[in-house]
Amino acid sequence: MTEFTHFNEQGRARMVDVSEKDITKRSATAQSMVKMAPTTLTAIKAGKIGKGDVLAVAQVAAIMAAKKTADWIPMCHPLPLTGVDVGFADNNNDELYIEATVKTTGKTGVEMEALTAVSTAALTVYDMCKALQKDMVIGPTRLVAKSGGKNGDYSLEDKSSLDSGEGGA
Repeated sequence: MTEFTHFNEQGRARMVDVSEKDITKRSATAQSMVKMAPTTLTAIKAGKIGKGDVLAVAQVAAIMAAKKTADWIPMCHPLPLTGVDVGFADNNNDELYIEATVKTTGKTGVEMEALTAVSTAALTVYDMCKALQKDMVIGPTRLVAKSGGKNGDYSLEDKSSLDSGEGGA
C-alpha cells in the first residue's frame, strides 16, 4: 500500500516537500459538464444571456482559477503555469462540456489546477445563467489525462463526454 505523504510524524497534515524532485514538463487535462434545459443552451450559444458572453467569461474565470489553485486547495503547491487552455463543446441539446489543459515545468503536477479550472468554468456558467434556470446540474468533473512526473502518464480510457459532443459551443 502507498504511504500517505501529506501527514507528518505526528499524523498532522503537511505540504509535501518536493525539493528533491526533478523538474519535468507536466500537463493535466480535466473535464466537466453542465446539464441544462435546451433553451438555456440555445440562449448561451446565441449570446442571449443578460450578463454577457457566458463562454468568454467562463474561459477567463477558468484561467484565473487555475492560477490561484494553491490559494483554494490547502496542500497544493503554488506553481508557475506555462499554459492554460479551456475549450467548450455541447451536444446540441442540453449538455455543455468543458475541458481544460494546464501545463507547467516543475516539481509537482497540475491535476488540481486543471480540475479547479473546469469546476470554476462550470460554476461561472451556472452563475451567469441562474436567472434563466436554477436547476442546472454540474458534473461529472474528472481528470482525463496527466503527463510528467515520477508516477508517469495517466489517461482515462473513456473520455467520452467531450468526444461525444456534436456541436461546438
